[in-house]
Amino acid sequence: MAYIYIVKCKDGTLYTGWTTDIERRIKQHNEGKGAKYTRCRRPVVLKYFEKFKTKEEAMQREYQIKKLSRIQKLKLIETLGI
Repeated sequence: MAYIYIVKCKDGTLYTGWTTDIERRIKQHNEGKGAKYTRCRRPVVLKYFEKFKTKEEAMQREYQIKKLSRIQKLKLIETLGI
């Protein structure tokens, strides 16, 4: 299994990534061991995720989401988020 996810950072910005273990990855972000972008924007809160069979599918979807505007990402979170 692979996942794409969107987290909301402490400063209100959004970060999109992919992982094979979503709980571990969110924990890493909050411990400052995740992406460089989130290290100074902790804590992060999981707002959205999708599940995929392969890493490649997840990475393709991550790329699509990263091309979306902030408003489009917020709409995605609003309609399908957790």
